[in-house]
Amino acid sequence: MRAMIVGCGRVGAGIAERLARAGHDVTVIDLQTEAFSRLEADFSGTAIRGDGTDEDVLRRAGAEGVDLFYALTEGDNRNILAAQLAAETLHIASVVAKINDPVRAEAYTALGIATICRTRMLVDALAVHAGLPAQPDSQGVSDATGHDHGTAHEGATMTATKA
Repeated sequence: MRAMIVGCGRVGAGIAERLARAGHDVTVIDLQTEAFSRLEADFSGTAIRGDGTDEDVLRRAGAEGVDLFYALTEGDNRNILAAQLAAETLHIASVVAKINDPVRAEAYTALGIATICRTRMLVDALAVHAGLPAQPDSQGVSDATGHDHGTAHEGATMTATKA
């Protein structure tokens, strides 16, 4: 499997390493060269300094044809922009954007981008710790409920909503 990750923070570096150790072809993109110091010294993937919200950068990094695309920067706007480029322009079937704001996460999920909202996950974990039941929609990735980006290249019309 080929995976591309935009953002080499703790989450991006962590999933990049796990995927690479499992034998997958992994490319990580980040604006800051020093972010790659979070990767293990023997990281077998590719680290590219660049803007993951720039279509040309994504294309040069080999995004076309990847199986999995994660937008994992610290900014919701950057993540949704990168995810929309991946889904709507590069026609990557499996795209997930990390979104901190639960309201935005819900809106973007409805627009067709799968999201993971760490705010919801943290609230749920704290509630479970307090003895309350877990909420099923707070356990991980919320799959897209809106547009079918997988068929965009087959003639479907998409509206790109940039945050």
